[in-house]
Amino acid sequence: MKFFLNVLLLLPLLPICILESLLKLFIPRKRKSVTGEIVLITGAGHGIGRLTAYEFAKLKCKLVLWDINKHGLEETAAECKRLGAKAHAFVVDCSSREDIYSSAKKVKAEIGDVSILVNNAGIVYTSDLFATQDPQIEKTFEVNVLAHFWTTKAFLPEMMKTNHGHIVTVASVAGHTGVPFLLAYCSSKFAAVGFHKALTAELAALEITGVKTTCLCPVFINTGFIKNPSSSLGPTLEPEEVVNKLIDGILTEQKMIFIPSSISFLTVAERVLPERFLEILRPKVVVRFDAVIGYKMKEK
Repeated sequence: MKFFLNVLLLLPLLPICILESLLKLFIPRKRKSVTGEIVLITGAGHGIGRLTAYEFAKLKCKLVLWDINKHGLEETAAECKRLGAKAHAFVVDCSSREDIYSSAKKVKAEIGDVSILVNNAGIVYTSDLFATQDPQIEKTFEVNVLAHFWTTKAFLPEMMKTNHGHIVTVASVAGHTGVPFLLAYCSSKFAAVGFHKALTAELAALEITGVKTTCLCPVFINTGFIKNPSSSLGPTLEPEEVVNKLIDGILTEQKMIFIPSSISFLTVAERVLPERFLEILRPKVVVRFDAVIGYKMKEK
């Protein structure tokens, strides 16, 4: 009862907060400088990770690049160096806690303390529950969310000591709403979004005001991981568009980035609209891609 009374007392502030949010839509946010920061990006050998590395290189950051793909990693590092940045490549298996911890130890000894951590490495299997093999489910969680715990535990302590840093979680809209035939992926991305929210709350509870957090939640991206994707929510995104919004979100310290921004409506709708209406609405959200279906209906 006390909680609800406190909420009622805060209600007069609601119109002010809404007005403030509306004004921010029209006032450009101040972008912070990241020159000289040590930025570690997982999954930097391709796609979003690679393009994010290029953008940080242009901002005169020192890059630490992790990926299991040595060839792709070396290509990314070479381009970052061509752009004028120092880049250090480490072949790391982000599904292995031991590999993450040992690589983090090398980074701290050889390069220094990471001040911006971009947990981008991800894996996806497009199949239903029965066609997704048990090791695939385990690896999905190891890469898409457990790796976030190990990297953050490795690099966050120094950020907390200096009260300066940024933890970036690359998640997905699939971390807010369920998608058929992406069961393992959605579950892992729900966990990643939860990790971001709980970490943000924990840092606030510890009064660590200088360590910022950002979570990226886009719809389908044209990176080749999902074959022939399409959605009634909008066109498949190009990686360059996503990375531009991610960099802007980091520099302006946005906590949650939806791409497109209108997709945030779905996360609100699922919480406030009646279930009966949602049952009618869900079939209107058409999502298609190539998937393996292991479950077969028995013939009657």
